[in-house]
Amino acid sequence: MLDKFIAIRRFAGIGSAFPRSAVMAFAACLAMAGAALGASSLVSPAVQAQGAGGSLRAHVGVASCAGSTCHGRSAADGAVVRQDELMRWQEESSPSGAHSRAWRVIQEPRGQAIIRRMGLDSAGIQRECAGCHVTPGSARPADGVDCEACHGASGGWLSTHYTVGASHARNVAQGMTDLTSPRTKAQVCLDCHFSGDAKGQFIAHRIMAAGHPRISFELDLFTTLQQHHDEDADYVRRKGGKTNSMRMWAVGQAEAVKRSLELFSQPARATDGIFPEFTFYDCHSCHRRIYDGEEGNVTAVPNPGRPVHLGMPPYNDENIIMLLAAARVVAPDAAAGFDARSKAFHRAMGANRAEAVAAAQALRQSADALSSRFASASFTREQTFAIMESIASDAIGERFTDYGGAVQSVMAVDTLLNGLVNQGMVPAGSAGNLRVQINQAYAAVRDPNGFQPFAFRRALGGAVRSIRSLR
Repeated sequence: MLDKFIAIRRFAGIGSAFPRSAVMAFAACLAMAGAALGASSLVSPAVQAQGAGGSLRAHVGVASCAGSTCHGRSAADGAVVRQDELMRWQEESSPSGAHSRAWRVIQEPRGQAIIRRMGLDSAGIQRECAGCHVTPGSARPADGVDCEACHGASGGWLSTHYTVGASHARNVAQGMTDLTSPRTKAQVCLDCHFSGDAKGQFIAHRIMAAGHPRISFELDLFTTLQQHHDEDADYVRRKGGKTNSMRMWAVGQAEAVKRSLELFSQPARATDGIFPEFTFYDCHSCHRRIYDGEEGNVTAVPNPGRPVHLGMPPYNDENIIMLLAAARVVAPDAAAGFDARSKAFHRAMGANRAEAVAAAQALRQSADALSSRFASASFTREQTFAIMESIASDAIGERFTDYGGAVQSVMAVDTLLNGLVNQGMVPAGSAGNLRVQINQAYAAVRDPNGFQPFAFRRALGGAVRSIRSLR
C-alpha cells in the first residue's frame, strides 16, 4: 500500500522519480476508494446546506462543464482558470484521472473479484459500491466521481459562477462547496476515502477482507493528487491566498479522528453479526504471524498510548497520534487533555460499549476543538519544523508500534517539508538534498509484513535530524 503513496507524494520543485507502475497502482487504489460526496449526516453544515432543497440540489452532470469556453479546452491557457480541467479529470496516465475511473474500476478484474467474494448481485453493487464510485444524483454512472461530487450539485450556481460580478463567496452562497476551507474539504473527502454514513459509503472490514484497499487518510496528499488548478496570482486574488499544506494536513488529521469516532459511536456500525466491526481497529495488531512452538515469541511491542491488555485489538489510532504531535506544538495547552482522553478511550474499550462510546464522544470533542484551532492557525516555519520534531520525539515515537501509525508519520514529515517548499519557506534545492534520508524512512515501512518498530524509529529520527539542518 505504501508504495502507492510514495509514488505520488509530490515534492514541489524536487524531481524525485518513482516507477510509473507504482503511480498507476496508486491511481487504481484511489479510484477504488472513490471520493463521492453523499448525503452524509457527518458533513459540515455548509455542505449540508448545499442539498437543502430545490435547485441547489440538482445534479447537472459533466457535460455542462465541458464547453471549450469553460473547462473543456485541450490546453491550459485560460485567462482565469486553466480551462483544461475536464481533460485532467479524464487523464488515463495520471492519478488526477482516478475519479473519472471510479465506476469503471468496479468492472475491472480486481473489482470483479471483490464482487464475487462478497456475493454481490447488481442490487448489491448499487448498495455497497455506488455510494462512492458514482456521484449521487448522477444519471451517468460511467462518469464515476464527477465535478459535482467535490464542488457540489451545481443547479444553484452553474449559470452564474462565471458571469460578471461573480466571486468565490457568491458561488459558495449559491451552493458551491467551499473547498478552500480545510474542514469542509476534509469532510467531503472523508465520506469515501475513509467512510461516511450514507448508503454505500461505509468501508467495513468484510469489504477489505474481500480485497478492497486498506483505508488510510491524509488530506494534503489527496489534495495534491486531485489538484486541477494552478495556485497563481489570479488564484490568490480570487480565493484569498495559497493553500497552506501544513494547515491542510493538520486539519485533515483532526477531521479523520472525528469521523472515525462518530462512526464508531453509531450502534448500527458497532458490530458485524456477533463480532465488533473490525474496520475501527488497527489491522496489523491482529494480522501478525503466529508461533506455536516452544520458542515462539510475542511480537507485540508495548504502546504507552494504548493502555490495553495483550490480546485485545487496539483501536486504529494512526490519526490520533499525528493529531497529538501537531497539538503539542500548535495548541500545547490542549495537548495533555487530548492525550488523556485518548488513553481513556483506549482503556474504556476494555470495559463495555457504553463507557467506550462516552469516552469516544469526549475524545471527539477534543479533536473538534483542535480542528477549529488548526483551521485558523498560521502554521509558521518554526511551528512546522517543531511538528516534525514532535513526530520523531521519544514521546510520540514510542507509539509507532504498528504499521499504520508509522506510515502516517513518514507521509506527515514529507508533507510538512513539501509544504515549507510550497510556501517559499525552504529552498527546493536544499530540501531535495534530503531525499535520500526521507526515502530511507519510507523504506522502513515499505513492507507491512516486515515492519520493525525500532528500526523504523531510527530511520524516522535520521530523516528528521537531517531536516533539522534546514532550520
